[in-house]
Amino acid sequence: MGISYNINADTVAAAVAGALKAEKLVFLTDVVGLLADVDDDGSLISECSATDLEAMMESGQISRGMIPKVEAVLSALRQGVQAAHIIDGRVAHSVLLEILTDAGVGTKITRSVHGPTGSARASKGAA
Repeated sequence: MGISYNINADTVAAAVAGALKAEKLVFLTDVVGLLADVDDDGSLISECSATDLEAMMESGQISRGMIPKVEAVLSALRQGVQAAHIIDGRVAHSVLLEILTDAGVGTKITRSVHGPTGSARASKGAA
């Protein structure tokens, strides 16, 4: 008889992306992205750095079900992935909109330090 394991898919995705030294890692979820105010979908954080994300975790701004996803994002970035995206999988063509347009539809998290922004990204094509 085999042994069963319960492994978080976000953790596995981060490990695989890190091992492959992927340029981008995309997480599809059922929220619009990272929010400055968890109760306000209009408070989308369009882009932030790993440092910003760590500060949000420490302050308690990231909570509940988003914690494992954010921990996976940080793990992937520490392993050399250049950028991670948290986007709403309920939106038609959300991956294309996030990756290939300047404005995007979710949150892009990069390894570099630049400060969180709630506005559209000026230049977010290929990272």
